Amino acid sequence: MWNELLLEAGLTEREVRSIMVLGSNPKMKASELAKELDTTRLDAYNSLSRLQEMGIVTATADRPMQFSSLRVDEAVHHIIETRRAQLDRLQEGYDALSEGTGDEASFEAIRRERDEPRFAVLKERVHIYRRLKRMAEESEERLVLLLGRFGILHLCRSEALEAVNTAAVRGVVVQVITQLEPRTLRFYDQLHPSIEIRHADELDSNGFLQDQSYVIQFLNLEANPVGRGKEDAALVIESVPFAISQENLIDAIWEEAIPFELAVARFTENRINDPLRLTIGEGSFLESLTSALGFDGELPEEDTPFDPAAFFAAGDTVNQARQSLSDGRLSNLKVLGIDIGRMLRQVGNRVGHELAFSLRSIDNDIEFLDEMMDWWEHAGLGTLLYGIEPEFHVQVGLHHPPTHDEDVLPMWEMDDGIIEGALMTRFPPGSNVDVRRQDGSGAHDDLWQYHLLTRSEA
Repeated sequence: MWNELLLEAGLTEREVRSIMVLGSNPKMKASELAKELDTTRLDAYNSLSRLQEMGIVTATADRPMQFSSLRVDEAVHHIIETRRAQLDRLQEGYDALSEGTGDEASFEAIRRERDEPRFAVLKERVHIYRRLKRMAEESEERLVLLLGRFGILHLCRSEALEAVNTAAVRGVVVQVITQLEPRTLRFYDQLHPSIEIRHADELDSNGFLQDQSYVIQFLNLEANPVGRGKEDAALVIESVPFAISQENLIDAIWEEAIPFELAVARFTENRINDPLRLTIGEGSFLESLTSALGFDGELPEEDTPFDPAAFFAAGDTVNQARQSLSDGRLSNLKVLGIDIGRMLRQVGNRVGHELAFSLRSIDNDIEFLDEMMDWWEHAGLGTLLYGIEPEFHVQVGLHHPPTHDEDVLPMWEMDDGIIEGALMTRFPPGSNVDVRRQDGSGAHDDLWQYHLLTRSEA
């Protein structure tokens, strides 16, 4: 588009629109142009003044003055010729002055040879991605792109995309960590198949890492994701120690991130297929096992004469303890440090998370709660009731309430965990609603209560 070329040349949007209007409507007054641009006469005059200085707009000597402009294609050609002439003059001046310059390197050149850390600030998205292109071309082993929610859109609209894909073809390990967004999924198809992509829910920053040398960290991103990025700014850091520290951080994020094929199912299949990571217990499992076996872990400091009877007696003691752990009782898992109730609650939290995800299109919170409660009750897990005293809450009743028998599978942990997971997904920490779980009256239909407090109430 012609207007994009003019914007790329450094003109403002108002100046570009002025050229478009005057190019097809010559001899316009400033007041008429201001009306077309929906701006003030002063702003119109400012734009016209700069365009006159550039030789794109001319004015008559009439009173009031009338303005005309080159056509948009002529304006682009005029700017190119002007810049080319400026560059030629700059080259001629440089050639003339450099003849008397000595061979001694500058301070900056010497500093670069010493490999000292260097920093620079890049402004505007086009310049930032131009630097990414250079990083991709110079990368030898690894290139990592942190793209946030809309970085893939910016990458695919830049000249850096081809360089990144070419680097992957050369054998460079190219990794992309992103926060998937339904509107941009199709753009990932433009990446080379060898580029590995992972999704991280909490990733909202953008940046790039080349090998263990260069890092680009975005400082500011234009609010409009489809804008031209005139407000974008990034810090370029050339420092091996800093790059290594960033690489360690990226590796930690990468390990927790979800492979693209699994994460994309959230939007193509409307379900979450991410792996579920469970915490099975806490503390030292070595101590739990030795305690369960009746073995204190201490070995004799001195050798003793071999006594077959004592040898077999000790073996029988351990074997009997080991045999008792194999009798199939759930309580034995607790002895070994495995908290089955905690595991089931985590499973319930995940089910609740997926349930809330499937209901994410419901904007009204009360409608969401109604749908969640209907699902839970129709699944035969129990009853859910609203309560308003002392504040709004959801009252939980279970068809299979908790027991004190440690050998009974604590399914109530999973049942209640579903409610907990759904509410915490809908109202995460930091939202305008605070979720608090409290004990109920103890009746079968009021075992627990989830109080939903607005931040002002909390």
